[in-house]
Amino acid sequence: MTDQSTGPRGAVADAVSGNWVDTRAPEAWKPYLRLSRLDRPIGTWLLLLPCWWGVGLGALSKGAFTLLDLWIAIGCGIGAILMRGAGCTWNDITDRDIDGSVRRTAERPIPSGRVTVPQALAWLVAQCLVALLILLTFNWAAIGLGVLALGPVAIYPFAKRFTWWPQIFLGLAFNWGALLAFTASTGALGWPAVAAYLGGIFWTLFYDTIYAHQDAEDDALIGVKSTARLFGERSPTWLRRFLMGAVAFLSLAAILATLEAGILPLVLAACGAWAMGWHLTWQLTRFDPDNDPRLLSLFRSNRDAGLIPLPFFACALLV
Repeated sequence: MTDQSTGPRGAVADAVSGNWVDTRAPEAWKPYLRLSRLDRPIGTWLLLLPCWWGVGLGALSKGAFTLLDLWIAIGCGIGAILMRGAGCTWNDITDRDIDGSVRRTAERPIPSGRVTVPQALAWLVAQCLVALLILLTFNWAAIGLGVLALGPVAIYPFAKRFTWWPQIFLGLAFNWGALLAFTASTGALGWPAVAAYLGGIFWTLFYDTIYAHQDAEDDALIGVKSTARLFGERSPTWLRRFLMGAVAFLSLAAILATLEAGILPLVLAACGAWAMGWHLTWQLTRFDPDNDPRLLSLFRSNRDAGLIPLPFFACALLV
């Protein structure tokens, strides 16, 4: 059955066209998979990539990529799917009244009535428990950081009610993996991870301000705050600042991780951040706050932007 406005029955407006949830998932599971945003994988990538930065920086700090690092990278991949799903489920529970008033989110499973709040809470707990099993395979310091990560995740959905900067809270939550994965790799939290975490927060401010411009009009009508509404016509100026902050701190992370490795590994690792900066600059040149399809396309392109530093980290490790 197809709805003329949203495509396949129950599909959400900004889902990837022809995604596997809409086309191949069992009908009974579709509302829960949509609740976890598995029809829109970009959020999982944006949660995972700082984890992979942390693994890469940890390997650079140690001077070797080990089997432990491989497991951390795989475990973080599975964990990103689960925790992004859990975070989105929690977000939709807390935003169920707001989502029903916004054109882009009105067909989400809870406001549309396809999933009840108790069902969503059960789904949230199930995802968290499986993620916990993966976390318990890491060292104790990383486990502690994983538990602490629940704080920013819990607070984020409420941030747009009390601050014009909810994207900062999203950045605190989405980039926590840089701290956790580095600690899991090296056994202790280090300055490269802290610098990468700060760079990731600036990156989140960049891409989520772009994303938030899609909802600026609806948000104004219902009183929801965002950096897109705060900046308005000044958004390009602020996006440029966020871009510079992301590149500066990620460059610093790469330098700190390779200080003892020599000049060539240091330059190669830092080049990863600079190359990512070129991608963000390209996004900025195409930014149009009144073009929703382009805003969504630019937001999704941040998967490619976040992947860019990784081959540079690998080359720095090999030389």
